[in-house]
Amino acid sequence: MDEKELYQDVDTRARKWLGDEYDESTRKQVETMLKGPENELVDAFYRDLEFGTGGLRGVMGPGTNRMNVYTVSKATQGLSNYLIKKFSHLDAIKVAIAYDCRNNSRLYAETAAKIFTANNIDVYLFDKLHPTPSLSFAIRHLGCQSGLVITASHNPKEYNGYKVYWEDGGQIIAPHDTNIVAEVKKITGMDQVKRDAQPSRQKTIGEEVDLAYLTRVKNLSLSPENNEKWKDLKIVFTPIHGAAVDLVPRALEIFGFKNIIKVAAQDEVDGNFPTVESPNPEEPEALRMAIEKAQETDADLVMGTDPDGDRVGIAVKDFKGNFVLLNGNQIASLLLYYLLKRWEETNSFKGNEYIVKTIVTTELLSEIASKFGVDNIDVLTGFKYIAGIMRMHEGTKTFIAGFEESYGYLAGDFVRDKDAPISCALIAEATAWAMEQGKSLFGMLVELYIEFGFFKESLTSLVKKGKAGAEEIESIMDRFRNSPPESINGSPVMLVNDYLKQKSFDAISQLRNDIDLPKSNVLQFFLKDGTVISIRPSGTEPKIKFYIGVRGELNEKESFDSVNEQMKEKTEKILASLGT
Repeated sequence: MDEKELYQDVDTRARKWLGDEYDESTRKQVETMLKGPENELVDAFYRDLEFGTGGLRGVMGPGTNRMNVYTVSKATQGLSNYLIKKFSHLDAIKVAIAYDCRNNSRLYAETAAKIFTANNIDVYLFDKLHPTPSLSFAIRHLGCQSGLVITASHNPKEYNGYKVYWEDGGQIIAPHDTNIVAEVKKITGMDQVKRDAQPSRQKTIGEEVDLAYLTRVKNLSLSPENNEKWKDLKIVFTPIHGAAVDLVPRALEIFGFKNIIKVAAQDEVDGNFPTVESPNPEEPEALRMAIEKAQETDADLVMGTDPDGDRVGIAVKDFKGNFVLLNGNQIASLLLYYLLKRWEETNSFKGNEYIVKTIVTTELLSEIASKFGVDNIDVLTGFKYIAGIMRMHEGTKTFIAGFEESYGYLAGDFVRDKDAPISCALIAEATAWAMEQGKSLFGMLVELYIEFGFFKESLTSLVKKGKAGAEEIESIMDRFRNSPPESINGSPVMLVNDYLKQKSFDAISQLRNDIDLPKSNVLQFFLKDGTVISIRPSGTEPKIKFYIGVRGELNEKESFDSVNEQMKEKTEKILASLGT
């Protein structure tokens, strides 16, 4: 449709929100929008906020394309309808609900709870904000059929979201994801939403579930005696105003670490995230205050978690005593090496162990796993696929850990999503273990590079907003898919994986093989020199992402800086050759 038709459609959609089924505050805001700039009204009403395969995520405010109690209500009714169809054989259907620190999170959680109960579904609602992994644990612990967490992860403060989980504690995957989407799309108006809540069906999740979770966390410790020896390890922790404010310190304490130094201003739960530009531990600025506190107190380790407490970033001292940030691949590599080394030292291997990583996560993990005789399984980007593998092998193989490069890690199988409290506890334990041997985490990382090769990964995201941006992203993917380069930065392309076509092309044999993974709009290029390049559009933001992993040799720790710089320069040349 042309611009005139689009605005007429938007105007019609907006005026429906002036009806009695919408609250007075919402009606007034829409009236103001109808008198204001056209672009604001169009952005709020030009479509329905898409319920994707994981749920909802969007800017908060009135409108069909916004996060608000009405879009949450319709999504919950659709989910309720699917649960009733799927579990009609049960006497009672149970759902757990958690929420993070974001503005309106508690409101959206309570809204969803009321609609579930109106549909004769029992609800367990956390009494206060909790990390996303608490929701995953609670689903299994309480025997629920589904669950949801209200969060927009690391997005800016204007956003919120609605993430759905299944009875195994993992995020929804096929066939439930597309089936739920279909049910949600059927809910076109508030008149289809059941809103006669049954308070007797709503129960509160309190300390009992936290204690059960922490008991399981404590059992993951592999070096309790050494932790006791290093109980005064200086750890600076910041939840960055988010949901891990309570459980991460408690997880550290049950592992034996008593000297937890907090960043007072960031211990205050606040959905406006007043002390940071972005509450994302992947961003250096997010850990700035924590690093300053560490320098002030001469701490040994810095850790920071995102708003919903499932991801963690860290800073450690380099050889010169300066704090440096490690990326998600480096943290994952250190965690995996520590876990497997301690499993080996304690004679815990039975021969059926495995790890899981996403296809864009460092290949160093595969090398480490191979050394210890542990299987590595690659999955598409998203921890829900790691949870799917865990469910597939439950009872037949032993899951050790799962990793994704975007700062998400999990050990143990009682949670089925990335888990910051568990990760923080094990990172602290690995730090103490290294220090007992006269090393540091940074020193351990350099030793890994000397033994397995210097793996250096980087992520470049191109932001392409709006309809034109979406078309440009599609055009970029089409170019690399239909006219793949024969060489990149002078190195021949040896293998191309197209996860949308589910085909792999071997440049040497000229053979095409099937890829046994779900369809996904991702391309990977494997070069002769060991470089791996992955290209994919973001599933939650208007971005196209370029993951570049280069590999070199490091013969001695004294050469770390020079080799690191060489590999950085190589990465920049590869990006230039890709036209980014």
